[in-house]
Amino acid sequence: MLDVLRRVIQEVNAAGDLPKALDIIVDRVRSAMGTEVCSVYLLDEERKQYVFMATRGLNPAVIGKVTLDADEGLVGYVGERAEPINLKDAQLHPRNRYVAEIGEDKYHAFLGVPIIHHRKVLGVLVVQQEKTRRFDESEEAFLITLSAQLAGVIAHARATGSLSLSASNLPASELNGMPGAPGVAIGTAAVIFRQAQLDNVPVRKTRNIPKEIQLYEKAVETTRDEIRNISAKLADRLPPEQLDLFEAYLHMLDDSAISGEVVARIKQGEWAQGALSAVILEHVAMFEAMEDEYLRERSADIRDLGTRVLACLQSSDTRKVRFPKDTILVGEELAPADLAVVPRDRLVGLVSIKGSGTSHVAILAESMGIPTVMGVEELPAQLIDGKPMIVDGFQGSIITYPNKEQLTYYRNIAREEAVLVEGLEELKDKRCTTPDGHRTRLWVNTGII
Repeated sequence: MLDVLRRVIQEVNAAGDLPKALDIIVDRVRSAMGTEVCSVYLLDEERKQYVFMATRGLNPAVIGKVTLDADEGLVGYVGERAEPINLKDAQLHPRNRYVAEIGEDKYHAFLGVPIIHHRKVLGVLVVQQEKTRRFDESEEAFLITLSAQLAGVIAHARATGSLSLSASNLPASELNGMPGAPGVAIGTAAVIFRQAQLDNVPVRKTRNIPKEIQLYEKAVETTRDEIRNISAKLADRLPPEQLDLFEAYLHMLDDSAISGEVVARIKQGEWAQGALSAVILEHVAMFEAMEDEYLRERSADIRDLGTRVLACLQSSDTRKVRFPKDTILVGEELAPADLAVVPRDRLVGLVSIKGSGTSHVAILAESMGIPTVMGVEELPAQLIDGKPMIVDGFQGSIITYPNKEQLTYYRNIAREEAVLVEGLEELKDKRCTTPDGHRTRLWVNTGII
């Protein structure tokens, strides 16, 4: 099952678009688990409904047409609880909802797991069988791991506007946070990330594949030396069987193991840090899904090993960061020091996935006149580096991959704002005195939308 899981995750990551990824998931899961049915329901947040989006085993003619209210049926039940529901006979459950056109009346065994991204349910992944039985722990862990992988693909599709489940005029690419500093910014996202953290390495392409491979191999050799040094220092304090752990670390970095997979991804055009992060996190997810407790705990060893290589890789990476004109700086949790990273003449906006309007960075951004949005928790920051973006600091929202109408609308807003501020320039140094001679302060609200 471990090899199957790894292959499915790799296929999903390489799918290219959401419909293809969903199709891969339902096909491979049904085959791997030996079930008659595998289906995916995605949540349309605006209409508060789950949309039947992909299936193997049920009626494909109603894909995209059948919906369930968010509190309806077993799918809604999984979403409400935000945890797996494993039923021996779903037809006996009080929340079971029969939908004739789907064609699931003959299936009894039911396992549904929520698809969750940043603590928010995006949909439900379901397997079903005619036989009356309860799915075992390994099957449940397998499905949970795949749902976590699928969550990232769905979040990316929503952020880029390629997923629209309703007929609403609102753009699917609009994500809400909270106002940090007023104003409108139109530019290109530039993602910064904390050093040696595997989870927030941005996805980037490279044109110099040999150079990336060289950087990676150098980092691996440095990591090998570190591990050998640690092992030597502990040799007189640990029994031989405990020291074998360090030897296992070294073997994991062999070309036939992790390193081979990383280099393969680099050859496909990924930069070294992103390739390493993707491979390590795939292995971590696979081990975390294992039924055996000892093997599950090995996921921490793999993460530690990957973090060590990433730290070496970053320390040896001397490439100068180039920020585009009209940079919108994006980070997991921006700090005041991050404002100095980008040249002032290029920084037009800030987006922080965490934080609030009272954060220090928001206060500083307001004083500097930089439109800012805080707390955009649904934004998959790793996937939008170098992509077009609009920051609406008045409403506390962002738009990725804006269309022409959105660009026109926000350019007009920015132009009106600039004219208003320019008209106030001549007043800023004048004394503010009431008719009876009292000195006071004059404040102005420049928010115009």
